[in-house]
Amino acid sequence: MSDPAWQTIHIHREAPPKPVLGAPCNGCGQCCLVEPCPLGMVISRRRRGACAALRWDEGQRLYRCGVVSEPAEVLGPRWRWLGPLAARLARRWISAGSGCDAELELAPGDRAG
Repeated sequence: MSDPAWQTIHIHREAPPKPVLGAPCNGCGQCCLVEPCPLGMVISRRRRGACAALRWDEGQRLYRCGVVSEPAEVLGPRWRWLGPLAARLARRWISAGSGCDAELELAPGDRAG
């Protein structure tokens, strides 16, 4: 049986390092790679593991919540009309603008340069 305190996540090589608790979000994506927010759980149909709505922004070299940045794409044509509401909910559930609240630590040496 595996230790529930340990989880392997796959982070884009160019993603910024996780900021310290309370510091502004820098798009490292680690929180959403570990588990989805409540809305992400609905979209991803899972409680653990990477959120299906998480998007890598190649131009800015950081992760973004797809429900916030491109809700129509994430929700698809059938649910596109829910985009504005879903984006508001996602911003609330990911605590947008209030600083990093992810109490995560990478094991030493896990981050390739």
